[in-house]
Amino acid sequence: MHKTMGGLLDRLSWGTAVLLVVTLGLAPYLPEPHIWEKLRMLAHGGLSRTIDIGDLLLHGAPWLLLAAKCTRATLRGT
Repeated sequence: MHKTMGGLLDRLSWGTAVLLVVTLGLAPYLPEPHIWEKLRMLAHGGLSRTIDIGDLLLHGAPWLLLAAKCTRATLRGT
């Protein structure tokens, strides 16, 4: 599975990864991005409702994907 995930990250273009972060990762933009709101809730212990946890996972996934792609690129030296 490790090789499969690495291959997927290699095939994912940087533009697509950044586009996912800018759109889904930051949406909605006003009054503040959901990811920022949910991270604040998590830090203050207020992240308990299922919908809030789902929002954190949904809006956090593109950030994790971009972080994984950056880490893989750094470790591979590309």
